[in-house]
Amino acid sequence: MGLDAEIIAAARAGFMEEAQDNLRQLEQDLLRMEQDPGDLEAVHGAFRAAHTLKGGAGMFGLDAIVRLTHALESTLDALRDGSQTLTEGNMAALLAGADELGELVAALPDGPNAPGATDTPDEPRWRLNLRMGLDALRNGLDPLSFIRHLGTLGTLCAVRTHPDRVPTLETLDAESCWLDFEILLQSDAPRHAIADVFDFLQDDCTLEIQPEAAVRSPARTPDAPLPSPDTSPPADRRPAEEGRFIRVRADKLDRLVDLIGELVIAGSGAGNAARESRHARCIETAQRVHELVQSARDGALALRMVPIGQTFSRFQRVVRDVCKTLGKEAALQILGGDTELDRALVDAIADPLMHLVRNSLDHGLESPDERSASGKPARGQLCLQAYQEAGSVVLEVRDDGRGLDRSRILSKAIERGLIAPEAVLDDAQVHALLFEPGFSTAEQVTDLSGRGVGMDVVRRQVEALRGQIHLTSTPGQGTAVQIRLPLTLAIIDGFLTRVGSVGYVLPLDIVAECIETPSGLQAGPHRDSGCLDLRGQVLPFLDLRACFGHGGERPARQSLVVVRCNTGRVGLLVDRLLGEHQTVIKPLGPLFRHLPCLAGSTILGNGEVALILDVPALARLHTDSPRPSTSTPTSAHRLASESP
Repeated sequence: MGLDAEIIAAARAGFMEEAQDNLRQLEQDLLRMEQDPGDLEAVHGAFRAAHTLKGGAGMFGLDAIVRLTHALESTLDALRDGSQTLTEGNMAALLAGADELGELVAALPDGPNAPGATDTPDEPRWRLNLRMGLDALRNGLDPLSFIRHLGTLGTLCAVRTHPDRVPTLETLDAESCWLDFEILLQSDAPRHAIADVFDFLQDDCTLEIQPEAAVRSPARTPDAPLPSPDTSPPADRRPAEEGRFIRVRADKLDRLVDLIGELVIAGSGAGNAARESRHARCIETAQRVHELVQSARDGALALRMVPIGQTFSRFQRVVRDVCKTLGKEAALQILGGDTELDRALVDAIADPLMHLVRNSLDHGLESPDERSASGKPARGQLCLQAYQEAGSVVLEVRDDGRGLDRSRILSKAIERGLIAPEAVLDDAQVHALLFEPGFSTAEQVTDLSGRGVGMDVVRRQVEALRGQIHLTSTPGQGTAVQIRLPLTLAIIDGFLTRVGSVGYVLPLDIVAECIETPSGLQAGPHRDSGCLDLRGQVLPFLDLRACFGHGGERPARQSLVVVRCNTGRVGLLVDRLLGEHQTVIKPLGPLFRHLPCLAGSTILGNGEVALILDVPALARLHTDSPRPSTSTPTSAHRLASESP
């Protein structure tokens, strides 16, 4: 690909990214207008987004987008100047127009048929800055006639009018020329030929002509009109602060984080070698390198962090449309939108959040009549909140609806054979039934719910991200679903332990404490799991040696690592504690991905492979029904033992 094609491809990619940003901004401002018709800032914001999108589309000859955005601009401009009032009808039309714009942008082809990809031979591009004198019109000189004549030398790619000098209406002299023009001309004409076009204007204008790199010009139809000066109302200029930001391709950031991960592993190996050498200066240098690597790691991960608020804002439209369908009223409240999360997590958590929001609107919130009868406001409240806590990000979906019907959940569970009729369950166990595959309490199947597909998928998706999900509810007051996620999926602070010859890593943020194994437990029969008395509290524990089938003689002293998970605190019995460890998460190979209780692997400084434990899955598998231990090595044991 030549330089010219690369320039066009980069410009096209920039237009597509900017178009998506403008479409999101347009929809958000339209929804703000619907909630508060008197919010003029929202009207201005929607107009700016449509105007910017129209300008970009015009540069690439996307006439359908230009026509539609122009129609939206006209309606928004009428709302701005007060000649129209916002009604339900024109709001529906504006939102439908925004949806159609999104479809047009999404349908744009890529590759040779993409906007601006049709090539003509290379031609130089010239940028002209034409500043008119105040007396130009009085002297009978029309700037537009000269601009049209300039078009005979080549292609007018763009003509932009700068009205910065135009005074207020009270001081405006209509016979004076206040306008300046910026012109992009694609032509193989020499500079002097271009300057000759404005020869008669030399006493009434200031002209600057600067060459630009040769590009391939977009093909134009023979009857396509020449660009005309922009007469639409000017969009407000963006804040100057945006110039301090640059766009970076996500794959470049991913590559940087991968390299930092390899650097962490190499630095760990160098630190081990320095300690083994027992050379003071080597140890000191290795420690300094370790500190710098840790700073580089934090900086690289920070580059991938994005605010969750942009994802939350997408649900404004979801709430509106679902409420229209169900005949309900709901206001969406967003808290903690500036909380930052790894970009990969933000993308992956959107679908689970979508299901939880739709569930709250369909099952949680009552109809306006029901709410009024129970003494509640007719409009329900749905809250999306994000905040950081103990090295994790917590996302909450809360509503003030009817809450969960415990008796109905139990009857459905008994009907499906999930529990025995005489079973006694606490609230947490009842709520856990909602995450069973195919479980639903809906009386009828609708477009939104009732098929029993959802909450179990939500849990699997959350746990695939090394997260935890917890549900609480109060009858008559509402339901809250809490999702706890790690800050990143790339590199974590881990806690390294060893069982037999295999290293096991726990996320450091879930480790509560480490204690010496109680003497009673040490002397008792060894099982996969059981319970012990820890300072007067019942603590379930898991024996990792038995769980993963490690053979060999059990050491005389073992340690218990107490960790936090969504079911409470759990103890993990290990042979040795090796301390904190910067853990670069590596995915398991296809042969081992089916193994439960493992979230991934990592490479230690000495080249050995350690396994990263999925603690919630491990707790679910082994705390429900203790089983006798087995000495047969499991696949997880073989994975760590056989890896190079």
